[in-house]
Amino acid sequence: MPKHIDPVCGMEVDETTQFKTIYKGKIYYFCSAMCKREFEKNPEVYIKEGPRGMPMG
Repeated sequence: MPKHIDPVCGMEVDETTQFKTIYKGKIYYFCSAMCKREFEKNPEVYIKEGPRGMPMG
């Protein structure tokens, strides 16, 4: 099964994760609801700058 990198924290996740979203036609996979929420607040930051570690709170 292909692995994906959580765009917020950089963790490896697989496609079976329940935390995913589609942005501009691409599916992004997350390790947690917290990372998914953080990405959805400002996806361009994570797409352009890459993972920044686990979000706080």
